[in-house]
Amino acid sequence: MEYRRLGGSGIKVSALSLGSWVTYGTQVDIDSAAATLKKAHELGVNFFDNAEVYAGGESERIMGAALRKLNLRRGSWLVSTKLYWGLHDGPNEKNTLNRKRLLEGIDGSLERLGLPYVDLLFCHRADPETPMEELVWTMHDIVASGKATYWGTSEWSAEQIREAWEIADRRNLRKPVMDQPQYNLFTRNKVEREFARLYDGIGLGLTTWSPLASGILSGKYAQGIPEGSRMTLKGFEWLKERVKPEYVAAAAKLGVIAQEIGVTTAQLALAWTVSNPRVSTVITGASKPEQLVENMKAIDILPRLDAKLKARIEEATAGVNDLH
Repeated sequence: MEYRRLGGSGIKVSALSLGSWVTYGTQVDIDSAAATLKKAHELGVNFFDNAEVYAGGESERIMGAALRKLNLRRGSWLVSTKLYWGLHDGPNEKNTLNRKRLLEGIDGSLERLGLPYVDLLFCHRADPETPMEELVWTMHDIVASGKATYWGTSEWSAEQIREAWEIADRRNLRKPVMDQPQYNLFTRNKVEREFARLYDGIGLGLTTWSPLASGILSGKYAQGIPEGSRMTLKGFEWLKERVKPEYVAAAAKLGVIAQEIGVTTAQLALAWTVSNPRVSTVITGASKPEQLVENMKAIDILPRLDAKLKARIEEATAGVNDLH
């Protein structure tokens, strides 16, 4: 496994990590989660991603119980959670990053995880109604209290991240060190263009999600949506809108290249994402250890991703990404 610094911070994350979105609480139980987490840890994965809203809090409970069952040395792994959407419908409990919500939110997440602190705490989306200074002060206070080690954002704009960072810089507060944007062969603009000045400018790190574009880049949807896939799960029907014919066709072209070099389409797509040096870690998903093992083999492909192979990948996905 390769390890990379999380932006300008001192912490290192595995280039491939494991997330719980979709799977924990909907597809796997504590025993299954423990088996996958154990295998991930054995393969060098040291970052496990979560969020309070995943499965209505159940994802945090399952991951926390699984980690306690494994009794892995705490210093050998990192865990995250994210706050914003909330679990209740009150005016100060949903879709907000006000001080009350953040302070109550981190306490709730820690209780469900069964942990005294998380390593990474994200503001899951931007909140235009909460003053940025209030948000930054609160995140600083949470880190200063020891309930989180680092804080960052998820799917914020470059302008919003810069504003938060500059407030923290002026007030000598703990600065945001990472964002969690979607990044794959179809969704590239934010990571490759919008954030370009933030990497060296403020030391922004990235924990990217959806490297396989909701499974499309695995090639599994070539013949339609298979029964049992995430797009057939209750509450995830909206993902079906992403299965566009042009995306499926591009994935098929990528599959031809993958077959030629003796890897799976998913492994090639994952390796391409990891090959971006600005990406600190790529969050993968797996409902069972065997699936995880296959994903982790993407690391072995990195030395083979030369300019010629990357050019072929670019050609296969030309016209279907958001750079055009």
